Amino acid sequence: MKAFTFIPPTLFPLAWRNIWRQPRRSLLTLSAIAFAAFLLIFMIALQIGSYDMSIHNSLRLLTGHFQVQSPGYLDKPQIRNSLQQPQLMANHLRQIPAVKAVAIRASAFALVSSADRSYGAQILGVQSSQEQKLSSIPEQISQGRYLQDQDVDKAVIGEALATNLKLSIGDEITLLGSGRDGSIAATVLIIVGIFQSGSTEIDRGLIQIPLPHFQEVFTLPKQAHYLVGEVKALQQLETLLPQLRQQLQQLNLNSANWQIYDWDTLTPGLKQLIQSDQITSAFLYVCLVLVVTFSILNTFLMAVLERTREFGMLLALGMKAHHISLMVWLESLLLTLLGLLLGLLFGGLLVLYYYYYGFSYPGMEEIGAQFGITGKIYPRLDVLTFAIGPLLVLFFTCLAGLYPALRIYKLKPLQAMNIVF
Repeated sequence: MKAFTFIPPTLFPLAWRNIWRQPRRSLLTLSAIAFAAFLLIFMIALQIGSYDMSIHNSLRLLTGHFQVQSPGYLDKPQIRNSLQQPQLMANHLRQIPAVKAVAIRASAFALVSSADRSYGAQILGVQSSQEQKLSSIPEQISQGRYLQDQDVDKAVIGEALATNLKLSIGDEITLLGSGRDGSIAATVLIIVGIFQSGSTEIDRGLIQIPLPHFQEVFTLPKQAHYLVGEVKALQQLETLLPQLRQQLQQLNLNSANWQIYDWDTLTPGLKQLIQSDQITSAFLYVCLVLVVTFSILNTFLMAVLERTREFGMLLALGMKAHHISLMVWLESLLLTLLGLLLGLLFGGLLVLYYYYYGFSYPGMEEIGAQFGITGKIYPRLDVLTFAIGPLLVLFFTCLAGLYPALRIYKLKPLQAMNIVF
């Protein structure tokens, strides 16, 4: 096959005119392409937006976008693996403009008891003012209130654990554990708040108390187990991590005593779940495009068969076969581009609408309000979400247009002119 060394300028108006020789068929094909592009743009933008919502809701519960821990604490969260000078580290990280909030936490496991029942639970020492900036638990208080900076022997407790211990607001709870130095850690706490996070595991096994009181009870003076931080744009976290490390290194602290982990390392199951959903969705999107492609292929092929005598006459008059083939392929390309343009227009308008007002289905907002999480999905508005679907449709339709175009090379002028349909 001869290479297309150039495209005669007359082929473009000819191809455009030939598209509308059968306006009904062209409009149906155009509608199929536009609908496929429209659907892919909206579905992909909404899907990526749902990932952002899932990540945001999951990380705001406890994990955060990143954490600073002592080496080995991630694998063995023991009370002895503590950070030195956590307040100094937190203050330096907060100076980075891209960092939204940084909170200090200390964690231990203890036996908690009410009047007649006892259960094991995780005790989390928190800075209440900072927790309210990056955690969703302060927003999930179903009874009472959240911790305040001036609180000492106060606690907030999960709803399931409160039910198991038969506790309510104002009741006392006894805590018994082991301090960092091996001593007995014991205290009596007053329940000021009960939260409902939506996670059964957290609701039946987590108690939050003020960080200073935790440090006193568990003999952890001016120490903590990790810092949890949230950045203003999660997409920038990967490029921000070196800056976070550099900021901590300026403190001249021994870098062997701390390590920064991103959310992907802290919760690998979340990313794996998203990747699994992406694979399934990609298969469905390709199937959708293939269905549209075969319908377009049928349209283009019928158009070529109906014009066999015309092509035979053009060949007999001296027109090159590759020019005719290129003209046919240009017809499919122009029709596809027009359909994609319409799909981009209407798909973009729909995505833009939900980007500002959010997308929800019946009951979603009520569930979100109940657990203090986002009740709407906001589609991702960027070049990638708008380009994936149309480029996929363009690729397959261009391939589909090649087959009818290449049939021109098999035509013999005399035989083609004698074909009757």
